[in-house]
Amino acid sequence: MYLTSFIHRNALFDIAERWFCNCPEPGDCQTLKKILICDGFVVHETLAALIRHLIDTTDHKPYRPKYIRSKGELRDIIYNDRRKAPPRVAELLQRYDENPDYYYREAPINAVVFLDDANHLLGSYRIKRPKRIAEKANRRIANWIYEKVVEQAKAMARERAKRHGIPLDRFITPEEQMIEEFIRAEELIAERFRDGGIKFEKTAMTIHDVGALKIVTDSDDLPRFEKDLLNVRDISIIEREEFRGKYRAVNCILEVPWNAEHVCRQYQTKEAWKRYTGRGILDEDLQKGLEVFLPDAETKINIELILTTFPDMVESEFGSSLHEERIIAQRDNKTYKGYIPMNVEFLVESLFAVGFSPRTDIDRPPIKLWGRYLPETMGSYIRQLHDMPEHDLIR
Repeated sequence: MYLTSFIHRNALFDIAERWFCNCPEPGDCQTLKKILICDGFVVHETLAALIRHLIDTTDHKPYRPKYIRSKGELRDIIYNDRRKAPPRVAELLQRYDENPDYYYREAPINAVVFLDDANHLLGSYRIKRPKRIAEKANRRIANWIYEKVVEQAKAMARERAKRHGIPLDRFITPEEQMIEEFIRAEELIAERFRDGGIKFEKTAMTIHDVGALKIVTDSDDLPRFEKDLLNVRDISIIEREEFRGKYRAVNCILEVPWNAEHVCRQYQTKEAWKRYTGRGILDEDLQKGLEVFLPDAETKINIELILTTFPDMVESEFGSSLHEERIIAQRDNKTYKGYIPMNVEFLVESLFAVGFSPRTDIDRPPIKLWGRYLPETMGSYIRQLHDMPEHDLIR
């Protein structure tokens, strides 16, 4: 996975590639921990600075930030935002009032919202949780592996057609044999990972939106925000997509510089190191600051910007484009299903689990791409990382 919101994305990519081949190197565990601490803090501070800059260009002053940790908190804030809106908004908010537990209130998020004195929601920023990154990485990596498997299966069919002296486009293969060949092709690709004979392609593994911010404004103001962005020094819009279906918003991928001096100063001022104790790095090393983590860091990161109106946001949180239902649809509509894509997700999840754990080293990743596992295996491994009991009924 190639997370462009991270300043050490190349180092993280290399670690992931090694772990997928079950070939970790000494020091990977410590490097992973430092990346998650340093890069996570950089993304957080960069998002906070940029959203404040954007809100400062409006007339909504003063405003205040509020940390939230669940979708219920966010939806309550939207519910209590009593700005003038179309009847459809009142209808959706009434439905929420009648049965709030229907709206995934307990879903966790890692976000900061910004409110003015009238409790109007002006914007927010969030950093994707490891589980969601693992799911997205799973789709990207699994699709890439699927292409490799299909190529391998076609090569096997081509070889059989050649032996029979029949052109491939006229060669008919029974369905059972096609399934067998696909399974064999999967095994061959898995063996290439096991032998270290396959390399990831960064373009296929790229994820831009680990860090994202959202601006909520009137529709007439949306073009102005985009224009203001282009006037900010060194910020570039590298992708833009406008949605006009059930989900309505303008989504941009921004390439943004980050201020190393400001970030390092904020780390010390906020005593941010206290957040990262218990992750397998000595407290005295954490207190030294981020400067020691910065060699070879990228000078720019990519983040997602979502520009939306209040009615469209209400629709995405309570209506026809409900965010969680879009996530569920993504999980269900996978092109490639089976043990390999499941292992991809487990591997990425275990990577983050080790990085957040107090464990200072591991012998081998717990998941092998060529093995077969149940979700319980991953849950048990995470408990082991934190020295938590299994709570077995029989011992």
